[in-house]
Amino acid sequence: MAELDGLKNTYKVWQDISVRVQDLIDLKELAAIENDKNILKDVEEGSKKLGKELAAFEAKTKLGGQHDKNNAIISIHAGAGGTESCDWAQMLLRMYSRWAEYKGFEIEVVDTLDGEEAGIKSITMIIKGEYSYGFLQSEVGVHRLVRISPFDSNKRRHTSFGSVDVIPEVDDNINIVIEDKDIRIDTYRASGAGGQHINKTDSAVRINHLPTGIIVQSQNDRSQIRNRATAMKLLKAKLYEFEQEKQRASYEKHYNEKGSIEWGSQIRSYVFMPYQLVKDHRTGYETSQVNLIMNGEIDDFISAYLSWKLGKKK
Repeated sequence: MAELDGLKNTYKVWQDISVRVQDLIDLKELAAIENDKNILKDVEEGSKKLGKELAAFEAKTKLGGQHDKNNAIISIHAGAGGTESCDWAQMLLRMYSRWAEYKGFEIEVVDTLDGEEAGIKSITMIIKGEYSYGFLQSEVGVHRLVRISPFDSNKRRHTSFGSVDVIPEVDDNINIVIEDKDIRIDTYRASGAGGQHINKTDSAVRINHLPTGIIVQSQNDRSQIRNRATAMKLLKAKLYEFEQEKQRASYEKHYNEKGSIEWGSQIRSYVFMPYQLVKDHRTGYETSQVNLIMNGEIDDFISAYLSWKLGKKK
């Protein structure tokens, strides 16, 4: 029934788009008859808006994975390079945060480790919204930045790396057994933002799953109980993803595709100087609109990835 409802909603959206296309065609013909530039301007604006909606609709039709509709748990890690890479991780965080805002998605920060001088060393957050995982799976891998460093007094060009990982938040009805003997739970004093209270109590929670070595932590809530619940949710999602990858005999491949956070392993390059270019090395899609991309307008890259992924399956 849930699948049927989804198909009905898809068909309803398609019908709505079809009707609006015909309305714009009729309006354009009226503008030509009346020689009315104001009507023609309305047609142009309506066409641009509808074009964006159609592109978003088309992207959704490329999503058919079991968990594509789920919320996304996204982690960003700075690569080698100290302050440069920490600053780049902060820029990636802003890019995905702005993208989520455009989509009307909710962001829940779970854990943050600040850089020593600037930026962040790592962050884990949950992006809540329909198909957020389906879209953001395109971002898994190493992202490379080339720019004139704002931290270098000699204004030299620097290359920085950041790693992005994305897994789906699993549904509560999925049975993942986590036995007490298999986990070690540690509490500690949070180091991130959150006011004075969060730094006065051992509210942060770290859970180590001993059989797999998977470690998760949550520190961004003042309540130790809520942090523990969030950490268990992350652990459940990671264990589910771990088992799914094992069943497909591709767990190692998944992380080999992401690669180490260094030269030659990137999935996408962002060049600020000596020219401006963002290029995805898997799909070949590229654009010179660097500012728009860093402001969260990454849907074209996502769409290109989904088309590329579908092509690989054929």
